[in-house]
Amino acid sequence: MSALNTKANISTPDEFYAELLAAHEGLSKPESDAFNARLILLLANHIGDRTVLSQALRAAALKD
Repeated sequence: MSALNTKANISTPDEFYAELLAAHEGLSKPESDAFNARLILLLANHIGDRTVLSQALRAAALKD
C-alpha cells in the first residue's frame, strides 16, 4: 500500500511553477480549465496507484 507524498518533491519548484503559468498564458478560462483537466488525468495515469489517487482526492478536498 502506497502513501501520498505531500512533502516538497520537485527539484526546481519555482521553474515548474513558471512553466505551468506560461502553459496557461493566452488561454481563456474554459481552455485553462480543460488544460488543467488533461494535466490532472495525465499525472493520475502516470501515478497509477488507486490508493494514492484516492488519498490525493481527499487531500485536495480539504479546506484550510
